Amino acid sequence: MDAVVNYWWAILGLLLLALLVIWLIMRNFKDQKKFEKEQMQSELKPGEHDVNQDTRP
Repeated sequence: MDAVVNYWWAILGLLLLALLVIWLIMRNFKDQKKFEKEQMQSELKPGEHDVNQDTRP
């Protein structure tokens, strides 16, 4: 009967481990999409030009 209990704990542990891995993967996809969106937005913004700055030598 002791071995049966150990199997249940092992199954529970593996299930929790699988859920943790799935959660981490989903969070990574979300963060990657957010990062890509921020990168796209930063590339689309026009650069600010200072009219008081004289670039001539």
